[in-house]
Amino acid sequence: MTNQDEHKEGIGGMINPRRYGVERVAYLLMRLSGLGLLAYFIGHIYETSTILKGQVGWNEFLELTQTNAGHAILAIVIAMCVFHTVNGIRVMLGHGGIGVGKPARPDYPYTPASQNIRHKIGIYSAIILAAIAMMYGLTVMFGE
Repeated sequence: MTNQDEHKEGIGGMINPRRYGVERVAYLLMRLSGLGLLAYFIGHIYETSTILKGQVGWNEFLELTQTNAGHAILAIVIAMCVFHTVNGIRVMLGHGGIGVGKPARPDYPYTPASQNIRHKIGIYSAIILAAIAMMYGLTVMFGE
């Protein structure tokens, strides 16, 4: 791939983990989980406002959400919440200089200190914890 063709990959190039590494995947998942949690927050506000319609309105909305699809969406929300929290803590610690290591002179080829093995372990830990939380949520909602 030439330098001129480098920027013609479109969205596929933006999410290509081989090109940018796991840091780009974490960045993308952080943004997507943030938007997903915002959408859930808005939906949750709407859901809780149905109590104003009385018991009938509340029960109608519960019939809509207490389905297999509703439970699967809640499991995804659990995973997004856990990933967003754990990855956010990793990012805050990195910005505070914790886990980054000593500053060094940026000699060629420069590798940012924020992309060291400790931060990659943090990213993988966030993904694994989110998957475990999602599986636990599915187990609770769907039974055994």
